[in-house]
Amino acid sequence: MVGRDRELRQLTQLVASRRPAVVFVGGEPGIGKTRLVRELLPTLPEQAVVLVGQAEPDSLARPYELLLDALDGTDGTRVDPDQVTALTDARRSPVERLHTGLDLVADLVGSDPSVIVFEDLHWADSESAALFERLADADGPRLLIGTYRPDEVSSRHPLASLLERMERRHAVAHLRLERLTEAETAALLATVTGKPVSYRTAAALYHRTGGNPFFLEELLGSCQPEDLDSLVEQPLPWSLAEVLRRQVASLDADAQRVVEAAAVLGRRAPFDLLATVTGAGENELIGVLRDLVVRGVLVEAGEDEFSFRHALVREAITGQMLGRQRRRLHESALEALLDGGDADPALIAHHAQAAGRYADMVSAARRGAVLYLAIGSAYQALQLAEMGMAEDPEDLTLLSAAARAAWLAGLLDDTAGYAQRWRDLSTGPTDRADALYLLIRLAWEADDEPWMERVTAEIERLIAQLPPGADKARAMTAVAQSAMLRDHDDAALDWADRALALAAQFDLPQIRLAALVEKGTVLSGYPDRSEEGRTILSGLVDEAEKLGEWVLAARALNRLVNMPQTASLTEQAELLERMRGDAERAGFESLAVAAYFQGRARLAMREGDLQAAIGALDEGRSRDRGYQYSGRRADYHAVFLAGLCLESGALDRVQRLLTDLAGIEKVDPMVLDCLGFHLACRRDDLDRAETLVAPVLEGLRRQPWRSGEQAHDLLSAALHAGLPLPRLKQLAEELLDGQVWDHWRALVEAQLAEVCGQSTASLDGYRSVAESPMLALSVRGTAHLGVARCLLALGRDPEAADSVERAGELLRRWGGWRVEHLAQLRTQLGLAPADGRHTVTGVAALTTREREVAVLVADGLTNAELARRLYISPKTAAVHVSSILRKLGVTSRTEVTSALTR
Repeated sequence: MVGRDRELRQLTQLVASRRPAVVFVGGEPGIGKTRLVRELLPTLPEQAVVLVGQAEPDSLARPYELLLDALDGTDGTRVDPDQVTALTDARRSPVERLHTGLDLVADLVGSDPSVIVFEDLHWADSESAALFERLADADGPRLLIGTYRPDEVSSRHPLASLLERMERRHAVAHLRLERLTEAETAALLATVTGKPVSYRTAAALYHRTGGNPFFLEELLGSCQPEDLDSLVEQPLPWSLAEVLRRQVASLDADAQRVVEAAAVLGRRAPFDLLATVTGAGENELIGVLRDLVVRGVLVEAGEDEFSFRHALVREAITGQMLGRQRRRLHESALEALLDGGDADPALIAHHAQAAGRYADMVSAARRGAVLYLAIGSAYQALQLAEMGMAEDPEDLTLLSAAARAAWLAGLLDDTAGYAQRWRDLSTGPTDRADALYLLIRLAWEADDEPWMERVTAEIERLIAQLPPGADKARAMTAVAQSAMLRDHDDAALDWADRALALAAQFDLPQIRLAALVEKGTVLSGYPDRSEEGRTILSGLVDEAEKLGEWVLAARALNRLVNMPQTASLTEQAELLERMRGDAERAGFESLAVAAYFQGRARLAMREGDLQAAIGALDEGRSRDRGYQYSGRRADYHAVFLAGLCLESGALDRVQRLLTDLAGIEKVDPMVLDCLGFHLACRRDDLDRAETLVAPVLEGLRRQPWRSGEQAHDLLSAALHAGLPLPRLKQLAEELLDGQVWDHWRALVEAQLAEVCGQSTASLDGYRSVAESPMLALSVRGTAHLGVARCLLALGRDPEAADSVERAGELLRRWGGWRVEHLAQLRTQLGLAPADGRHTVTGVAALTTREREVAVLVADGLTNAELARRLYISPKTAAVHVSSILRKLGVTSRTEVTSALTR
């Protein structure tokens, strides 16, 4: 059930409530209304009674057709034949027959839980509609579901008045099923074929079918799973083409002429172009288009632009036209576009290609690829560049556009081919340096360090041959990026500074920004120079955006979002949304989607909300799972997600994620060893943990970077498993070096001191970081628990109790092993369980986010303004405000200011 999880969950919850409920499921043909109902039925309790009636297109003339069809689906043993006869007896009064229908249903259902489904109510007779309405009045554990197509319900239809009355008299749930997104289309294709699909295939089939599940499944049924790529160009199956053509079969000649022209003109047909191609007058064309929109054949897609409601209808229509007829329409459209002077190059290229005007096509493709890259439409730019290269494969403008666009869209194999051809065919140092710059980034994303080193050496040889100037500075920036990505920090800073010197000498603002991104990124990783790095990165964003350097701006913002933060959650959320916006402007898919959801997870961690963090990663992962990625993008979220699952105690899921990661080509063995070690420790499998210590230590020695978060996680796991003290010290020594930030170092050293029995030293260490804003709330909660344990060991129980209460506040939305430690300490101190303890009130009871919200409320912001400022929904803002009022003991927003002042 791809893309319908929320709707299915809502239906199952209504069944579980065991109360009467009414649901209308609406959507266009083929969207999955019937499929949703079929997925619900197997989840019902065994004793549940199910009645499903299906209306037919001509059932308006057959009273009670829906109920009669439902009765046909039963075994017949509980159906009274005399009642059925009475229901169909036209000599009886309408009231008598209605009550007979109600009695039939009541006898079948009794007091058992039941689900009654009336399918395709838009075809229902008025008697069936009246019966549906009366069934909604009945008590008992009954779910009443009606499916319908909204576009086929006119104001005179029986269903229109039924919907209006039901809204007034009942609490009705409406589920409107939408078309699948591109990511959901990829997921559906991956489910059917049993393996992820290429982005090209998913995108092409999504655009071809418009995300309609029925159309997708019909296309899939016409080929073998291993031939999926052939579906992009394969003709429509006859049965599907006939279904689609029937939508326009009844049109008159004028409407047919407009529809055929619109089909040839492409996905979007401008009004003026339609008028030119068809020769229709403005009023005549307006009338025809209005009728086509009302019929649901076309939709107004934009200002004076029209497209087919279902993309495949256009394909079905063009498929039955004569070749000469299509060419004449394309030729007419091309001449009109060229005469206009400012037409979309993509439209010109499309019609020039179809008309056989190849010189015009290449020229338009060249302009269009550059234009679409500039506005962030990377995949459209790639398609145009490839269209042009089909005629002129050695055009450097097209090659460079194709390479950049493929990289931004995440198509690494295509990027490699185009970038290498671009480099090989380049005739000047600028093209060669730019191609090599892209190849460096590509080699890193493909996780191929030897390739990266070869390309870097090639750029260094080019630098030695170039005179001082823009080409040399840009090449130096490329080497700086290569060194930064490989964690060769000193070399990265040296090359960045050399590039900055040339950028200043020759006034090269774009190159200056590129070099600053590399320098700021390196410096931000050093504890003693992180503020310098932060200043560099935050200072260049505005200038990069003004110059249209969206990739550089997005990269800088991404680094700022992922730095240890002293900024407020609101400021971090603003940085994250700004990063996403800039990445989208560039068409930089990996930052706009994958990195964005990781950023959301980190924000949730800062708020202390473990399930929200896992949910953000699940959402990001669900968008990627259907696609076939390689290199660093392969299962991008799995390692982070596994870490959070280890936090929450979902150990079986961690094992599944490890299995997924092990199946990825070139996966870093260090990742598998560390996760495997951590999992073994949490499962209390000391033998397995001991076995993995050696490879973990060896991997750490090879790892050029260190992470305080990694040190805390691995040592905490080792402590849980009871690893021998010498091993713990060996692990801690390898995990901690000069790169680890002081607050993490103090925490890990306090953990080690505690296990060594050095309570006073451990207490000092835990206290030094327990309120550090550089640590997440959950980690600070663990530090407070460490303080409490040390105080207990020193016989200072009242102070320990205070620390436990503070830990409880920090961990209230967390879970897993940290909360288990909290419960153990509460028991040791004889404190009431967390859900029954004395409630903290006042400002001290506010979470970090609630304090921010409270200040904004005191400034007079409404819920809607809060939502916009904090990038949350108005409903979430209202929940925060309600919680603040309760904790502060006030009844109105105006009292918040005085409460905060107190």
